[in-house]
Amino acid sequence: MFSKFKRTNSNNPDENELDLNNIPKHIAIIMDGNGRWAQRKHLPRVAGHREGMQTVKKITIAASDLGVKVLSLYAFSTENWKRPNDEVNYLMQLPIRFFQTFVPDLIKNNVRVMVMGDITRLPEGTQKAVHDAINQTADCTGMVLNFALNYGGRIEIVDAAKQASQLVTDGKLTVDQIDEALLSSLMMTSPLGDFEDPELLIRTSSEQRISNFMLWQLAYSEFVFVDEHWPDFDSDSLSNAIKIYQGRHRRFGGLETK
Repeated sequence: MFSKFKRTNSNNPDENELDLNNIPKHIAIIMDGNGRWAQRKHLPRVAGHREGMQTVKKITIAASDLGVKVLSLYAFSTENWKRPNDEVNYLMQLPIRFFQTFVPDLIKNNVRVMVMGDITRLPEGTQKAVHDAINQTADCTGMVLNFALNYGGRIEIVDAAKQASQLVTDGKLTVDQIDEALLSSLMMTSPLGDFEDPELLIRTSSEQRISNFMLWQLAYSEFVFVDEHWPDFDSDSLSNAIKIYQGRHRRFGGLETK
């Protein structure tokens, strides 16, 4: 799929080549623009969501082929409940359709499903599809496909603070022991271990905000905003975003050394 990109020395990559030695371990994507894609084609908004589901399948395999360790996708936010009921109901059916058709390919590609967010509020059928996909791919040891479903970054931080407070109340922790490492361990991405924080965030459809997504984890991520609506995003788009990432100098607040 990426045969036109040659493996290159990461210290001197050609601008037309993707440096396969410098692929982000964790990529997070805000999949934006399904509705606008449909509107542009004079189709109902749900047609954009349906096409966006096919894009998820293509990008999942593309990212896995590149050696990405975690692909986190913002599928449904805590704010998305404000959308029209018909659209929300359709979005709740998408995970069922997605996993019914795609789990065999996930297993074939050794991809494990993980979900973060409060899925207890989702319809029973959606919850079952999510749990079935997690269980069916549990033995896969390759890339983790991490869906954010009914997820909000602020709620995640509040919940972590509540857990830390409860540990103090229970006498299992002192206030002085609350630090970044502890809070990170209480975030929904903590099961990802060394890959809990995305190195690269991509948002499609020209919007330049993070919309309450992974507020804690994105502290030092590189942001790439692209013009394509999510249904138009493909493997070349992913590669181009990664090449932009590879051109950045990640200093983490320090000074660049040569």
